[in-house]
Amino acid sequence: MLSLRNLNVSFLGSRGKWNRVVKDLSFDIATGETVALVGESGSGKSVTSLSIMRLLDPATSRLEGEIILDGKDILKLDEAGMIRDIRGQTVAMIFQEPMTSLHPIHRVGDQIIEALTSHRRLSKTEARNEAIALLERVRIPNAAQRMDDYPHAFSGGMRQRVMIAMALASRPKLLIADEPTTALDVTVQGEILDLLKDLQAEYGMAMLFITHDMGVVAEMADRTVVMYRGNPVEQGLTAEVFANPREIYTRALLASVSTLGSMKGEPAPLRFAEVDMQTGVINPPMPLERQPDMSQPLLDVRNLVTRFDVRGGMLNRRIARVHAVENVSFSIFAGETLSLVGESGCGKSTTGKSIIRLNSSSTGSVRLGNDELFKLSSEAMRSKRCEIQMIPQDPLASMNPRMTVGDALVEPYREHGLGSADQARAKAARLMEQVDLSPSMLERYPHEFSGGQRQRVCIARALMLDPKVIIADESVSALDVSVKAQVVNLLLDIQDKMGIAFLFISHDIAVVERISHRIAVMYLGEIVEIGPRAEILERPQHTYTQRLIGAVTVPDPSRRHLRRNQPINELRTPIRPLDFVAPERRYREVSPGHLVRIDE
Repeated sequence: MLSLRNLNVSFLGSRGKWNRVVKDLSFDIATGETVALVGESGSGKSVTSLSIMRLLDPATSRLEGEIILDGKDILKLDEAGMIRDIRGQTVAMIFQEPMTSLHPIHRVGDQIIEALTSHRRLSKTEARNEAIALLERVRIPNAAQRMDDYPHAFSGGMRQRVMIAMALASRPKLLIADEPTTALDVTVQGEILDLLKDLQAEYGMAMLFITHDMGVVAEMADRTVVMYRGNPVEQGLTAEVFANPREIYTRALLASVSTLGSMKGEPAPLRFAEVDMQTGVINPPMPLERQPDMSQPLLDVRNLVTRFDVRGGMLNRRIARVHAVENVSFSIFAGETLSLVGESGCGKSTTGKSIIRLNSSSTGSVRLGNDELFKLSSEAMRSKRCEIQMIPQDPLASMNPRMTVGDALVEPYREHGLGSADQARAKAARLMEQVDLSPSMLERYPHEFSGGQRQRVCIARALMLDPKVIIADESVSALDVSVKAQVVNLLLDIQDKMGIAFLFISHDIAVVERISHRIAVMYLGEIVEIGPRAEILERPQHTYTQRLIGAVTVPDPSRRHLRRNQPINELRTPIRPLDFVAPERRYREVSPGHLVRIDE
């Protein structure tokens, strides 16, 4: 169905120089086959997919080689031929970010109808009926009613389903899926993968699946092509690539994969194995030497409630409340990592922000040492933030683009009066080395760093004030697999040396297993289960916890034809009427420290 032969892609750089970003790439995809294109950010995966679709700007890009699609060399077709015969008809694409691919001011149904009528002569009634059928096929509940909704009214997983429906509108022979599950919660990701398997079997499509998630590769791909800095370094049957990787980079990639169940029998968090990129030797992971001090809680949260007003009507009155966090209680001890897991919208990040009083609408009790944070004055709380710091979810958005990294690190140290400018600069240089960055990078601006490097800078900034507790909010979720492993190892190194406690907020269950001492599972603003890591992951008691763990992808090619067959559950809304009174929640203790909410 698709043959790439010595594909080279170049972009026009400064001073008229052409820079090659994809180099001599060759592979085939047969009808009904799935080929995974894997590698880290910048390896050329998405550029390859855009080249196949001929979506690169011809003024600033140059394609060389052959792209044979269904017997046609598409590099020799004019734009009219691409629009008429190729895009949508022969090949369709699911883009990485559905919200930027769907038009925000057009109804979802109209956008699917447009995809249908662009290639086929259908009446309005026929097109609408077929669009409804497509939405039903991708398992969107109440498809006929949701046809008239706008994209913002859908969750991330549902928007991705709409994109799949649009891509399938003309029954393409080849479907390109560019990171279709990267930004999705684990349960939604499982549903999307099952859906794509079913649709491929039904339509007999070939599929090019682009991802850096090796668990997804194992579940989806018949064959795998590994790319590194634009070069294809290894390709073959997926099972063979996983079992006997020949190239050092492939071995490093697989060693960095977090696999659910790999921590069975391990009493404490464990670093990821590291691969020597020169020799290919895998250095075994090192366990933590420091044990948590369980004598007294360092951070104690009791009955935390955070609600936000929903306003509407002509007078902009309060009409409802968002119950973002509802009666949440937990403790964290010195040198311990408590992970807070759950789907988007469950209240994880709001909990972290509420603890350090970044939300003004929170009630309850938060004690850090001997201080009640909610009773401190603004000035006293400002001083107390030396002891509790946050690593934000989006490192680029959290840094001033006009400040050098050095100034960003020095600023909090100087603001809190912890030392002179020279002392601050010296500490910033030490911390840059500690997070495996060169002190010479202090003069760079945030945009000059990669995503993983920016995350390291944010970790260094949090450490400038010598905190006792760090709240890490989705601090590795957007990183490539090997960078993710490096950042997790870095956090564990810091904990081992300094005894810092972590509240680790994430929806990546496999990483949570690697880094946690204890786990708390949140759903709709409430903790439904909390306990030791092994208890939660190996003996989950609550239905939602079981569903969450059952949806995790595992890098095992033998699961290629696995179906989870879980019911589709879009996360329910936490918006309640003004007179709503939250029910009193009770918990039962399954084993020491393992509590499960009793659902009536």
